[in-house]
Amino acid sequence: MSTDDFRNSVKDLLSNNQFRIKKHLGQNFLKDRNILQKIVREAKITKNVGVIEVGPGLGSLTEYLIESAKKVVAYEVDNDLIPILQKRFLPCDNFELINQDILTVDIDHDIDTFFPGYEEIVVVANLPYYITTPILMRFLETSKKVSRMILMMQSEVGMRVTSKPSTKDYNALTVVINYRAETKYLFKVPKTVFVPEPNVDSAIIEINIRKNIEKKPIDEPFFFDFVHRCFTQRRKTLLNNLRETYSQYDRAYWEALLIEMGFVPTIRAEALNIDDFINLSDRVCVMITK
Repeated sequence: MSTDDFRNSVKDLLSNNQFRIKKHLGQNFLKDRNILQKIVREAKITKNVGVIEVGPGLGSLTEYLIESAKKVVAYEVDNDLIPILQKRFLPCDNFELINQDILTVDIDHDIDTFFPGYEEIVVVANLPYYITTPILMRFLETSKKVSRMILMMQSEVGMRVTSKPSTKDYNALTVVINYRAETKYLFKVPKTVFVPEPNVDSAIIEINIRKNIEKKPIDEPFFFDFVHRCFTQRRKTLLNNLRETYSQYDRAYWEALLIEMGFVPTIRAEALNIDDFINLSDRVCVMITK
């Protein structure tokens, strides 16, 4: 099938099934076959791999995943897409379709159920822009069995996820994700290859989950919350964000603490690396729970 024919097939699926695109679900369907194939290549899907697909949509990517993976389990929340996907793929013996919101799923329980004894579990998804972070954090915070994620997301978010300290894109999301995983920006996806066309370009991001975290905070939930508080207002110094968040301690106290830990009082949160955040989080956690 040529690229033009593939694009037409996407339009035909929409038309023939009288499917109305739902903007509130962030539905943008990829119509470029070359990019779909590239996603699967970058994901390194083999017949030893089990794939979780989030939001298969019309099944354009699903088709290539089924060809390459040992098994594909797809979660689709839109009831109107279920008959289309069933018609296309249920005859495939390595495909399972689940009409459920991934944010409500016990991910590792489903992995044990659908992928018993599998060598590797990989998540592949074209994430709706409005819910990218909750889905990403759901996998990072609740699953111990996923090893890699290949995700399409808004280009701007992709830059944040893969950014380094002391850059403009570095933020709380970056810190939390890189605590659990190593990230890599793979390639850009132009907005022109979607139906309907979104307002911004997308990016494909690779996230490799760390099997062992060498350094952990004494209180993980506190650490996650603390990191977000440090970035409350990016234009403010770390000292001012901390002072406003933990107002029971005055400016002089925070200034002395930062100096003691080797930071200049004017430092901003984006200058700290993961170890810095863990050390500071541990100190503050002990301090406020005395």
